[in-house]
Amino acid sequence: MSILDFDAELVKAGATAHTRLARLRYLIWRNPLGAAGAAIMGLFVFAAAFANLLTSYDPLSINAALSLAPPSSAHWLGTDPFGRDVYARIIYGARISLAVGIGTTMLGSGFGIIFGLASGYLGGWVDLIVQRVMDILQALPLLVLALVMAAALGPSLQNTIIAISIPLIPYVARVIRANTLALRELPFIEAAKAVGMSEARIAVRHILPNTLAPLIVLATAQLGSTILTEAALSFLGLGVPEPYPSWGRMLSQSAAEYVRTARTFWATRCATFSIRGSAAEIMPSRIHPDSSFGGPGKAREGGLHNRDLWLWIPALAAMAARPE
Repeated sequence: MSILDFDAELVKAGATAHTRLARLRYLIWRNPLGAAGAAIMGLFVFAAAFANLLTSYDPLSINAALSLAPPSSAHWLGTDPFGRDVYARIIYGARISLAVGIGTTMLGSGFGIIFGLASGYLGGWVDLIVQRVMDILQALPLLVLALVMAAALGPSLQNTIIAISIPLIPYVARVIRANTLALRELPFIEAAKAVGMSEARIAVRHILPNTLAPLIVLATAQLGSTILTEAALSFLGLGVPEPYPSWGRMLSQSAAEYVRTARTFWATRCATFSIRGSAAEIMPSRIHPDSSFGGPGKAREGGLHNRDLWLWIPALAAMAARPE
């Protein structure tokens, strides 16, 4: 028969944490991953809110004399091809990403709540039409539908928010509808109808507040996906346009610049390693016939065999990609 240590159980349950600092330590101890995520999100929000305090450079100012400058004490992460400070653009880009994430989540959740609440509470032909529209929107993945909407609307901050919010509507509408179908059969809804409340007041005052718990969880998960989707659209040139700092567009420009400047380096290295590998493959069979792959008495009689050609493939590919 085991004996419980009530004091230890109370400490484990957090009952002895009376101050705010003690409660905070308890939450961090119980949920380390959640605390790490909250710290990262807090840093993200702090950088977006106080970007002017974290850097003194204007992310939009162009200085051709500092084009592609290396990292230094003046420019911690160097500059881009237009001479703009990369660190400043990353910090100010957090504002764009956060604005798109929050705006998209609020807009998509707002329309999703309206459609889901109407579909679940009214039912009938309203539910049928709304759900078929949601099926059409949900037939395509989030990024694919966002690409189509962004290409149709054009690149701008407002159009990016609209383009990403539309694919989010069916996910919110489904969650709200499922909770509404369960709530409308409960006794307190029947009591509200019995006292003469209107259908709209019942839906807004009694059903909607009880669906907010799963909605908050869904909106929190969607916030990160909307930021990634905005970066993907900007990377493809369909998101936030120049000269505004966007993480996706910065990655796109950096990738293009890296490919342009690194081809010669990697072409030389691939050719060197391929030649060394071929030499290491050929020379032992020339000097010591018994050291070939065929074993004793099966030395290759000279030249490159078919098995050696794969060593030249990286060099040939790199030389073909090398700029003139």
